[in-house]
Amino acid sequence: MRALLNMRTLVRLFLLLLIAPVFVKSVNPSLNDDVLGLIVFKADIQDSKEKLSSWNEDDETPCSWTGVKCSPRSNRVIELNLDGFSLSGRIGRGLFQLQYLRKLSLAKNNLTGGISPNIARIDNLRVIDLSENNLSGEVPDEFFRQCGSLRTVSLPRNNFSGKIPFSLSSCSALAAIDLSFNQFSGSLPSGIWTLSGLRSLDLSGNSLEGEIPMEIEGLKNLRAINLARNQFSGKVPNGIGSSLLLRSIDLSENSLSGNFPDLQELTLCNYLSLRGNAFSGEVPAWIGEMKSLETLDLSLNRFSGKVPTSLGNLQSLKTMNFSGNGFVGNLPESMMNCTSLLALDLSQNSLSGDLPTWIFKSDLQKVLASESKLTASLKNPLNSLAEVAVQNLQFLDLSENGFSGEIPSSIAVLSSLQFLDLSKNSLMGPIPVAIEELKSLYSLDLSENQLNGSIPLEIGGAVSLKELRLEKNFLVGKIPTTIENCTSLSTLDLSQNRLIGSIPAAFAKLTNLQVVDLSFNNLTGTLPKQLANLPNLLSFNLSHNNLQGELPAGGFFNTIAPSSVSGNPSLCGSAVNRSCPTVLPKPIVLNPNTSTDYTSGSLPPNVVGHKRIILSISALIAIGAAAVIVIGVIAITVLNLRVRSATSRSAAALTFSAGDEFSHSPTTDANSGKLVLFSGEPDFSTGAHALLNKDCELGRGGFGAVYRTVLRDGRSVAIKKLTVSSLVKSQEDFEREVKNLGKVQHQNLVALEGYYWTPSLQLLISEYVSGGSLYKHLHEGSGGNFLSWNERFNVILGTAKALAHLHHSNIIHYNIKSTNVLIDSYGEPKVGDYGLARLLPMLDRYVLSSKIQSALGYMAPEFACKTVKITEKCDVYGFGVLVLEVVTGKRPVEYMEDDVVVLCDMVRGALEEGGVEECIDGRLQGKFPAEEAIPVMKLGLICTSQVPSNRPDMGEVVNILELIRCPSEEQEEFV
Repeated sequence: MRALLNMRTLVRLFLLLLIAPVFVKSVNPSLNDDVLGLIVFKADIQDSKEKLSSWNEDDETPCSWTGVKCSPRSNRVIELNLDGFSLSGRIGRGLFQLQYLRKLSLAKNNLTGGISPNIARIDNLRVIDLSENNLSGEVPDEFFRQCGSLRTVSLPRNNFSGKIPFSLSSCSALAAIDLSFNQFSGSLPSGIWTLSGLRSLDLSGNSLEGEIPMEIEGLKNLRAINLARNQFSGKVPNGIGSSLLLRSIDLSENSLSGNFPDLQELTLCNYLSLRGNAFSGEVPAWIGEMKSLETLDLSLNRFSGKVPTSLGNLQSLKTMNFSGNGFVGNLPESMMNCTSLLALDLSQNSLSGDLPTWIFKSDLQKVLASESKLTASLKNPLNSLAEVAVQNLQFLDLSENGFSGEIPSSIAVLSSLQFLDLSKNSLMGPIPVAIEELKSLYSLDLSENQLNGSIPLEIGGAVSLKELRLEKNFLVGKIPTTIENCTSLSTLDLSQNRLIGSIPAAFAKLTNLQVVDLSFNNLTGTLPKQLANLPNLLSFNLSHNNLQGELPAGGFFNTIAPSSVSGNPSLCGSAVNRSCPTVLPKPIVLNPNTSTDYTSGSLPPNVVGHKRIILSISALIAIGAAAVIVIGVIAITVLNLRVRSATSRSAAALTFSAGDEFSHSPTTDANSGKLVLFSGEPDFSTGAHALLNKDCELGRGGFGAVYRTVLRDGRSVAIKKLTVSSLVKSQEDFEREVKNLGKVQHQNLVALEGYYWTPSLQLLISEYVSGGSLYKHLHEGSGGNFLSWNERFNVILGTAKALAHLHHSNIIHYNIKSTNVLIDSYGEPKVGDYGLARLLPMLDRYVLSSKIQSALGYMAPEFACKTVKITEKCDVYGFGVLVLEVVTGKRPVEYMEDDVVVLCDMVRGALEEGGVEECIDGRLQGKFPAEEAIPVMKLGLICTSQVPSNRPDMGEVVNILELIRCPSEEQEEFV
């Protein structure tokens, strides 16, 4: 009934639009046109949050409606501002009735479809803002043909494509154009440079190309120009320097070249970014004449020569980034005059000399000078501070330079320091105890130096530490128990030192620990059992020490990689493939003594001369039990010997070959096989045992079971035992396909390292990833152990990059699901089980459906239609489902008591109703940026389009995700 009423209302409004001129004499048109137009506009959109509930078609005037502003004189609508109202649907023709409208702002909604050319024809329209929607298609050339007095056009962060209309030059009154972060392509229309009144031009984040034309000098009133993140090339025309009113210039991340642009006359300019181009030559001395500069970013170019001394004249400068160039010499002392400077990045250059003392006497908050080839000692600049407390410096990165000498205790005066990286230098001496004074420090990296002495007890005073890296030094002594005070610690690396003693039980109190590396030390003793209670552990490397006893049982240690415990001869447990010794109860032996009554339970005194052994009932029971245990142990030992004998015979049947990937085994009958590893030693230390022992089984999938085993070098590998032998191609075809898959290398792909072949058994040998599957992290985590938003975004982006790489290599995955995405010890995703369908004789849809696409919910709809070609777009669909699974924390299909919930349909419905934010995993508890999470979910829905051609390519998906993560990176300070 309600739907019928809505239909009747629409028909009624449509008829009113047609016959409205008839009522000129009987109805006041000044009121009727505006009410009618807005009601028709409302009928074309969905108002999920009922923000437009005050809009009533029976009202005589809309001036009291939400988002509507009228002229006090004419009572006509002059402004419609519906920003952030969660509206969806299309922009209909109703707005064309608002002939007195001056400002139209529909930003930050979910509007879709194209843009009508008639909107710009509203005679009085000055401002149109449709930013941050999902509008798409080309902007019609007619849009700007009759743009009247239009002054501001803002269409950023939509999906517009094609070329920028040439008719833009018709809008002679335009003062601001923002078309950023769309998909515009081609060259710049020459008509833009005729808009003499233009003050702001933002075309960043598109795919525009070609050279910047000389005609830019015609924009004399230009205040801001942003052409960043495009594909512009060639030199920057000198004419840009004649726009004397320019205050902001951003040409970053293009392919521009040549010398430093001639901007000498732009004394009003406060923002200049040439980041990420191919500019070369020296920075001219006249840069000091641009005295209004607050941000100067010349990073990632090919500039050379010395840093100009004239920079000292820039007293308004707050951010300076010269990183990734070829600057030489010392930093000029004149820069101490830059009293407003807050952030300085000189990393990755060829500077020399000492670190200037003025750095620590200024108001700087960030100093980044890694890989700058600075030398000498840290002692002089730091000791020069004397008793002055430096309150501002928060980030100090001097890594990968040539600093020597000791770390002075005066470092304690950097009381606000949060990040300190002195790694990869030649520092010597002890770690200063003054480190305890740095109460705000959350990251300390002193790795790869020549530090000696012990780790000071005072390290526990740095209570905010989250990351502590001291690896590859000459530290001695024990690990201090005071480290338990650093309760936020998540990363601890003390590897490759000379530490002794046991691992403190205090580690168990560090519940935020994720990555621990204590390898290559001289640690002894047993591992505290309490370590098994650490809830967030991802990696715990104990290898190459002198630890002993049994590994802790439970938690992370149930799946610890063998390589993480190797090199400890006295450790025992399943991870090291070494049984712990059985502890038998000691037999009770009573002294031969006397005939005294022992009913009291006391032991008899020693009496010389009696030789009898008197045993109590309890002693007899104990001896009997011991005997049973001994017999059982003997029986089990005999069985194990038989199993190992059979295993040895099975392993002996394998003919190993490595290095030459085209080598052949002497025979391929049923009793022998061919093993090929693409690199490294081929011999397994426990390979056959792993295949026979279900304790080493990692899981099962549509293609077969996966086991973990260890190579002789201590490296773990995963072995997939294929269970589709009847479908596998011939040996020649099988080997050719596997070798092709082995050549596909990417940091987000599980590396295929080899294979084993017999006619009845095929094995695939892959890199072992210790962190478990994405499914486990999303759906089987306990307590507070779940993925943060940043970790989820990284998983989505890494998976997208892996699939894009596969598709670039002409490989279709066919089996995207969360169980096939593994997480390594650093939180990086690795996609496995790719391209296995290529091992089958033909792409039979039934086989693909039953064997590969075994997880319900990920399968693209074209699998059900034999006439539709299977392409990479099947992977895009599965990826889209995976994206929604990661963001919502829900399975692709969930079965309720009376219903089946399909994730795609649920999120799509929530989006249409304006409640998409409520779909985000509740465990994140609001700890996520909505500006990232919601676009990511929308991208997931686009990827799950029912029509394959509507899904984007994975390369496009990667670009979109990178734009979502860093939408305005070029405007932010570097870290």
